[in-house]
Amino acid sequence: MRPDAPADSDSAETPKLLLPAPQSASTVRRRTLWGVLVLLVAGLLAMVVWLAGIYEANQLQARLERDVAEAVGDVRAFFEHNAQGLQALQHADPTPNSWVIDAGAFVREHREILRVEWRDSALRLQAHADTPFRAPAFEHQGRREVPSEVVVACANARRFSGPAYASSYFVSMADGLGQEVMEFCLPLQNGTKLAGYLIASYALRDVLESALTRPMTRNYQISFTEGDGTRLAVFGSSSRGSRVFTARQLMDLPGTTLVLRMDSWRAAPDLFPNVLTALLTAMSIALVAVLGLLGEDMRRRFRAEHELADVLAFRKAMEDSLVTGLRARDLQGRTTYVNPAFCQMVGFTADELLGAGTPAPYWPPESGEEYRQRQLVRHTGNAPPREGYESVFMRKDGSRFPVLIIEAPLINAQGVQTGWMSALLDISEQRRVEELSRAGLERLQATARLATVGEMASLLSHELNQPLAAISGYATGSLNLLRSDPLDGAAIAAELGVALQRIAEQSQRAGKVIKSVHDYVRRRDQVREAVAPQALLDAILPLVHLQARQLSVRVQTEVEAGTPPVQCDRTMVEQVLLNLARNGMQAMDSPQIPQRSLVIRVRALQANGSGKKRVEFSVADQGEGIPPEVQQQLFKPFFTTKPEGMGLGLSLCRTVVEQHGGALEFAANAPRGTVFTFALPAAEVA
Repeated sequence: MRPDAPADSDSAETPKLLLPAPQSASTVRRRTLWGVLVLLVAGLLAMVVWLAGIYEANQLQARLERDVAEAVGDVRAFFEHNAQGLQALQHADPTPNSWVIDAGAFVREHREILRVEWRDSALRLQAHADTPFRAPAFEHQGRREVPSEVVVACANARRFSGPAYASSYFVSMADGLGQEVMEFCLPLQNGTKLAGYLIASYALRDVLESALTRPMTRNYQISFTEGDGTRLAVFGSSSRGSRVFTARQLMDLPGTTLVLRMDSWRAAPDLFPNVLTALLTAMSIALVAVLGLLGEDMRRRFRAEHELADVLAFRKAMEDSLVTGLRARDLQGRTTYVNPAFCQMVGFTADELLGAGTPAPYWPPESGEEYRQRQLVRHTGNAPPREGYESVFMRKDGSRFPVLIIEAPLINAQGVQTGWMSALLDISEQRRVEELSRAGLERLQATARLATVGEMASLLSHELNQPLAAISGYATGSLNLLRSDPLDGAAIAAELGVALQRIAEQSQRAGKVIKSVHDYVRRRDQVREAVAPQALLDAILPLVHLQARQLSVRVQTEVEAGTPPVQCDRTMVEQVLLNLARNGMQAMDSPQIPQRSLVIRVRALQANGSGKKRVEFSVADQGEGIPPEVQQQLFKPFFTTKPEGMGLGLSLCRTVVEQHGGALEFAANAPRGTVFTFALPAAEVA
């Protein structure tokens, strides 16, 4: 309902909102059962997923336990195989030299062995061979003295009558690094007599690398640890997941015990780890979906009615609150919809407009054919559909008013165009404001011209005194000649002729000054014409010279040869030049400026991108320049630095130049002062 419509009017259409009915006990019970069912299904689904996650974690842990047991067997078999190879070095009673050759070949084949030594029964070194793949492991701390680990390993080997291992220990290297080493001792028997020992130094990390298969080291991180969990050597893949699965297995070796640990970094178990879980989850989701669809189908009609009522009420309220007129027409041009704002705009009721074709009731009779042709052109798609255009409509009382129309295609739900939707704005008030603004600008311009002439009144009175005084003097002299004795009539006549000529010249001079001011102040319509630049300067120079003589300013004009006429409003451009010249002369009114010169230049500019020629005017003075704080407000209306100024001169000048398609600019003049510049379009020469 519009605000101006009476509240008790029978014709007013008030949207009726549909309010939901109170909930019955059956509705509450049904919703409760639905809620319980949804909770049960959701709980079942969550439990299935949780149990599946636990199951997958157990499977991963069991697989890891199997792999670590297999790895322990591989490492034990690896040590036994190396022990057999070391025992083979002593066949056929080798000499130390031949033993060194065989031992060197052996360590080259086994990267995990750092050093092999042959010692006698008293553990004195007979021969040794170091691995060629790295610097000697014991070069930094020496092996001439028997390490305690070797003594322990060999004592256990003598007691076991077989190979024995010592506890691992850390060996520092010459480069500041180090590694964990485990000693292996194999007793050598000569019959029943102990003949010596074979001692091998294992690098535990290299044992892991050599003894285990590549897939195992790629999928796990494997390490030897002590009983308390301290890692002695680590090899394998690094962390790649957020969850760690760990398995440990004790590995008994003759003389020592190691713990083999495997770590598997895995992401959290998948949401659907196996086909059964995925199937149960899919069935649960399908059940919930079917139940939801059934419930949605039961509530669809009720919800659709409420939504439709809300949409209609919202659209009705929105349409009634709009000040923009809306109109819909089908492809044949018949009106199918109008909103209250459009009806109020044209003065017709909706019943009078709906179904109306062409010509429409709001078309002016004299423009009906023109509007019909324009409508045909737009509806055939030859014009941009959303481009606004102006037109004139007629109210029911016959009055005309301007409107702005914006049209767009009306597309239905199937994507087919069924007509056109138009938005219309009454721009009568906008036109009225524009006219008031234009009239105000003209009055402001006239006021500015009168203010300028008022400031010049004192100068004009002083300048007019000179020709008037001369006229008075010549007239007095002529009267004196006429009253004297006529001794020589010819001489008196000649002198009277000269006096009268001077009186005429001074009278013409005073008349030109007054006429120039009269032509400048007189308000005229803005008519643009082709005017020669020199004619513009000649019109303002009498007034410029008046003030120039008072301020002792030398005025120079330079018009470039061949400069074309300009297309302008002569009076307004003369005002711009006069204001700029007066400002320049006043800027030089200072005792610190002995040389005062004002230069007005006119020159033709090269054609711009559009191919149009322009003529540039510049007014340069030799004043003190414009301070930076004044430059920012120089063109602001009513801003002035003169005690008697009004602050409208430069603002009016910029407005006039912009109306002619130019821009008023200023810059520093060399060596001092300021130069104002603007350009006007050149007149086209026929």
